[in-house]
Amino acid sequence: MADERVGASDSAPGAQDAEGDEPAAANSRRLVQVNLDEKTVVRRSPEVEHERQVAIFDLLESNDFSVVGLEDEGPYILHLAIQENRLVFDLRRDNDEALTAINLPLLPFRRVVRDYFAVCETYYEAIKTASPAKIEAIDMGRRGLHNEGSELLRDRLAGKIDTDFDTARRLFTLICVLHIRG
Repeated sequence: MADERVGASDSAPGAQDAEGDEPAAANSRRLVQVNLDEKTVVRRSPEVEHERQVAIFDLLESNDFSVVGLEDEGPYILHLAIQENRLVFDLRRDNDEALTAINLPLLPFRRVVRDYFAVCETYYEAIKTASPAKIEAIDMGRRGLHNEGSELLRDRLAGKIDTDFDTARRLFTLICVLHIRG
């Protein structure tokens, strides 16, 4: 499996400081590494690559993430992939030992991902020539669709993975990146 491995550094937020001020429970409710299965990705635009990099960086810097029923098993490594029309969250302990895999059907995400891509394309074209007011209006629509996708993800993960809205937003960005076929 071709992965892109990105992990948090030892000094990432959520890591325990020298005095031990960070509670163990808070440290365990987080992702410390994200691996994207990119075997189907041929190439990306600079804008998409930038979005991916920012989403992973922000996700690792600050996230609230735990597997329901396995809350004490974190921090987690996430292998995120699309396989056979399923979104796969392959979750592992921080030593890469397998914990569980959560599979979600892609069908509920297709409309919002398609609409999000269309608005993003319009946005990237608009920033070249459109007025600031038009760019802002398009960006508001883009953020609205991103929020919709994030809420859909949280709803679909309910009872399986517990996460906050900001973490779901960054994960939705990565799901969109995995949909790009080059």
